[in-house]
Amino acid sequence: MPLNLSDATVSSFDNVFDKFKSEAPKNKANFILFLADKDPSTSLSWCPDCVRAEPVIYKTLEASPDDIALLQAYVGDRPTWRNPQHPFRVNSRFKLTGVPTLFRWENDIVSGRLEDHEAHLEHKIKALLSAD
Repeated sequence: MPLNLSDATVSSFDNVFDKFKSEAPKNKANFILFLADKDPSTSLSWCPDCVRAEPVIYKTLEASPDDIALLQAYVGDRPTWRNPQHPFRVNSRFKLTGVPTLFRWENDIVSGRLEDHEAHLEHKIKALLSAD
């Protein structure tokens, strides 16, 4: 089964998130991955933790035989992300403190989360994937 990817920026998040939520019941599992933007000069994320975690997250989710949705939410460049009033930091639903952060989304709530220091650990991603 395919991994259904969608992308959102800070400015497009609300619209993309509404579509993600409306399609969530069709999937076995739904995830939101908050990531740092890519540096245009290198095409890599400016965040070393994101560079380390992304391949592990994608490989683990793609290996699932189930329909999985993944919303990739980009937080912006480093100065944008560092702002204490960043919309994802102050959002009461997400309370984001670092990137990457992987959320499992079920029944219109965050049902599990892996913070930046653990989002690259395959066994933790698998546990989040298999949580029911």
